[in-house]
Amino acid sequence: MKRLKDILYKVSLEAVHGSTDVAISKIEFDSRKIELDAVFVAIRGTLSDGHDYIQKAISLGARVIICEVFPSELTAGVTFIQVADSNEALAFLSANFYDNPSEKIKLVGVTGTNGKTTIASLLYQLFKKAGYKVGLLSTVKIIVDADEFKATHTTPDSLTLNYYLDQMVQEGCEFCFMEVSSHGIHQKRTAALEFAGGVFTNLSHDHLDYHNTFAEYRDVKKAFFDQLSKTAFAITNGDDKNGSIMLQNTRAKKITYALKSYADYRAQILENQLSGLLLKINENEVWVKLIGSFNAYNLVAIFAVAVELGIEKVEALRLLSELESVSGRFQFVVSETKITAIVDYAHTPDALENVLQTIQDIRTKNEQLITVVGCGGDRDTTKRPIMAAIAAALSDKAIFTADNPRTEDPETIIQEMEKGVAPQNYKKTLSILDRKQAIKTACQLANTNDIILIAGKGHETYQEINGVRYDFDDLEIVTELLQQLNK
Repeated sequence: MKRLKDILYKVSLEAVHGSTDVAISKIEFDSRKIELDAVFVAIRGTLSDGHDYIQKAISLGARVIICEVFPSELTAGVTFIQVADSNEALAFLSANFYDNPSEKIKLVGVTGTNGKTTIASLLYQLFKKAGYKVGLLSTVKIIVDADEFKATHTTPDSLTLNYYLDQMVQEGCEFCFMEVSSHGIHQKRTAALEFAGGVFTNLSHDHLDYHNTFAEYRDVKKAFFDQLSKTAFAITNGDDKNGSIMLQNTRAKKITYALKSYADYRAQILENQLSGLLLKINENEVWVKLIGSFNAYNLVAIFAVAVELGIEKVEALRLLSELESVSGRFQFVVSETKITAIVDYAHTPDALENVLQTIQDIRTKNEQLITVVGCGGDRDTTKRPIMAAIAAALSDKAIFTADNPRTEDPETIIQEMEKGVAPQNYKKTLSILDRKQAIKTACQLANTNDIILIAGKGHETYQEINGVRYDFDDLEIVTELLQQLNK
């Protein structure tokens, strides 16, 4: 059992009432999970304020309260600690509670708008193939060497992060690859972690419902690189106009990758087919199973990380050639009638345009491209007309449908999307509220050799409507519908 005084290292204390020499059983920021001798950290969230639950936590056995404002009455026998920022305090308390596991493993964080899941997941895959014990913290799942756990957030809370990092250390993992979201950085979830390196993918329109401006969104991403130590590396996309901004104030070793400009790691696409890419990376050719220019960026970033972490260049290229695509990222099935259906997580304007442009690059133009797309509810509304405009402009037919409407009216979301369609593209669009019916319609409209893109949900196996999650897997549904049409 830990003692409170031992886990307060680096926590910025403003006031202390009571003893810090007390035994504690666990740390919690959810009052419902409090047990005897627990530490309760009161956090101000977007929906509720942990300070309102201090008395409940004490009644359940909390021995210590960490808060930004002391309650009007201080309960006898309970230690109260005032801090400037409860989120930051939770980060350091969690790291100390688990004996700072990030210092015992080579932790690499991947941040940016698009490509985080692919890069982190493929790095996990590559280092496993190289024979290492590896951990993964991603949107899709958390993996401790070979054991998989369900992920609920792109970047979990500080407690969860340190718990799984500790599990990885105990399991003997040498590396961990982690998605770092802007929410996670802003809410200080990564504040107490020691990173061996960071990767910046790109920056485009996303999360402006949370970050008020694009500049604020960019600067939150930059803060991750500002915090890297001088022994770490910072790898950035030299072709992204925000790439150099990420490196402005970092103490880490600065490294660039690119397709279009001079960089430390440079890739060139020699061939782009549905079966894969032929890339030239720093004068060496390699055939990979992934497709599209966006994956060329992902792959050269992965190559850069592998080399910086000590894998020989020739070995890194060989391992690159063996990598398989990530769940829900440009996954495709081909029906007996030669209809190709592609499922992709593209849920931002930039990601959707990248995927559609990739399909345009590999198609013969003798076939139809039918896109099924929606936009999530309770999220950034400004991207809805932009995504619809892109889908209509780059497809032969675009079907607008429900994504995860959450608590919003899906019809309203579709109406907001429709406003973005250029007049010359009106005739190419359809709006079908029911997502399964929209996919079915796309399959019925498709002829031999046609391509269907189903965008927005990717790896997700549910649809969230009015706070309820229903089973819904785009890949499973389109595969089943195409089989039915073959009969």
